[in-house]
Amino acid sequence: MSGPGLEFHRPDGPWRPPVGAGPGVEECVLAEDPESGRRTALVRWTPGTDTSAAGVALHDVWEEVYLVEGALHDLTLDRTFTAGMYTCRPPGMPHGPWTSADGVTMLVITYP
Repeated sequence: MSGPGLEFHRPDGPWRPPVGAGPGVEECVLAEDPESGRRTALVRWTPGTDTSAAGVALHDVWEEVYLVEGALHDLTLDRTFTAGMYTCRPPGMPHGPWTSADGVTMLVITYP
């Protein structure tokens, strides 16, 4: 992945709503390569976030998600996922919608 060469540091933002995200969702982009489509971001949801209005999500990229803190509840699967859990979704894998009663912070990596 091309991008800036950065040694260990504490990401300090900016935190912004991702394009197309609903209320309560914001991200801090850590690394991005627009040419290849690779992207790494911290994503956080405020307590009470509910993505039901967006329905089930589908992406045309790979998506890896590691839950750093908090929890989210998958309304389709009726399962709650908590800090320390990880998923790897191939392109086209349906997931969500979600709620997060107490908020959640995730490390999200996407690539073609």
